[in-house]
Amino acid sequence: MAEKQPQSDKQQDQQQAEGSERSVKGKKVAILATDGFEQVELTEPRKALDAAGAQTSVVSPKRDKIRGWNFTDWGEEVKVDVPLDQANPEDFDALLLPGGVINPDTLRMNDKAVEFATAFFEAGKPVASICHGPWMVIETGAADGRQIAAWPSLRRTCAMPALNGWTNKFASTAISSPAASRTTSPRSTARC
Repeated sequence: MAEKQPQSDKQQDQQQAEGSERSVKGKKVAILATDGFEQVELTEPRKALDAAGAQTSVVSPKRDKIRGWNFTDWGEEVKVDVPLDQANPEDFDALLLPGGVINPDTLRMNDKAVEFATAFFEAGKPVASICHGPWMVIETGAADGRQIAAWPSLRRTCAMPALNGWTNKFASTAISSPAASRTTSPRSTARC
């Protein structure tokens, strides 16, 4: 019997991309953000999700527009599709938590935002977080026992006694429901 040849990284990435396109097509994805989100961490994943057939909606405590942070200064404004006080987690299939420093730090102090994010974990829905976005995951209590890709400064938060510590290994799975997909984030991985 012939030995099966391993797939190349390019073949695996292509299959994964094709699989993710099938899995997000027609899915409604909430993007929870407020002023100070890192611009590329909202706009680029949103473009990718929309291109793959997902229906994305920016959900925010602000009503009309939110302003991004573009690396070292204020960036562009993004339209808010659903004000947080009118958003229902049951109307969405997945949640995206963009990072930046200002955005997740502000959101994790907003009880309604924490409740919104918590509902996705309780329902077993996929949740993706980028950079400092895991601050919200930690705030919901859903980080316990999970391995997450996060900006290295979250290491101190993950070192709290109630959590499982920190590791600097690259992430191999995204934070989500049990059917998580692989991430190739160059960020360090926190085991909370």
